[in-house]
Amino acid sequence: MSVTREPNGAPEPATAEKRTTTRDRPFEPVDYGLYALTVIAWSASWFAIELQVGSGVSNEVNLVWRFAIATLLMFAWAGFSGGRLRFPITDHLRFAVLGILIFSSNFLFFYYGAGYLVSGLLSVVFSLASVINMLLGALVIGERPAPRILAGGVIGFAGIALMFFPEIAANGLSGRTLVGLLLCLCGTLSFCAGNLVSVANQRRGLPLVSTSAWGMLYGTLWSAFLAFLLGEPFVFATTASYIGSLVFLAVISTVMAFAAYLTLLGRIGGARAGYVTVIFPVFALLISTALEGYAWTAYAIIGLVLVAAGNVLVIRGGRR
Repeated sequence: MSVTREPNGAPEPATAEKRTTTRDRPFEPVDYGLYALTVIAWSASWFAIELQVGSGVSNEVNLVWRFAIATLLMFAWAGFSGGRLRFPITDHLRFAVLGILIFSSNFLFFYYGAGYLVSGLLSVVFSLASVINMLLGALVIGERPAPRILAGGVIGFAGIALMFFPEIAANGLSGRTLVGLLLCLCGTLSFCAGNLVSVANQRRGLPLVSTSAWGMLYGTLWSAFLAFLLGEPFVFATTASYIGSLVFLAVISTVMAFAAYLTLLGRIGGARAGYVTVIFPVFALLISTALEGYAWTAYAIIGLVLVAAGNVLVIRGGRR
């Protein structure tokens, strides 16, 4: 869609007013509700993953059940909203890459990481996605990041190092904490690589909900293929904690939070919506403190502050 401009190249007043309204207007009650839903859903999802990992069902099969449910709901969403569902084979190849990176490999690394770390620390590592997205995008696209973004990246990684330093120092570089950290970093890199694919899809004009639905389907099939390859049985735990965590992850954390975040993007803009990544690790760590006995140290407090500050610098540095 073209934008009509004034002779000096500035947007017409109506366009400028619309941008100001989106970026700078005060929050309305609906915005607070959408923000709260997104933060709560993503904060609690990490503990729900811990419940899945300890259920006796393999990580690959856990992902099959989770995204099979989410896929059906996403296709229903796309269908009822009149979204496009038929695409050429070349687009399906892009959807398959998206699904393998974001809706399978990303989660699989974190599910394995949950066997080594408390859930709150998983969320802190994942919160570096905003930093890695900027750096990876700059590397692939060739755009030189602004000094604020580079500073944010350094501060964010320094915060992660501080949070994990005590346990790594105590257990050595071969300790379980380091293994969990590396797994989560691989999961975050997979997610960020998938984001590049998603951005490319959106630039081609492909609808986000429909492409996500197809991506989830291919991610589910990839997880099923891995489970078959590894000889993992397709079993289902019938405990209340397993079923409850599965429903929460598939329906609330994946589909409802996804819908809330997309709506929030349209209402308040990407810069302010991005601060969700600053907030949810704090709540995730509070959940870990209450339910998993996570012990706060001075290193952890300073490290979390640095991670949050790094995210803020990256998000503000990426504003347009």
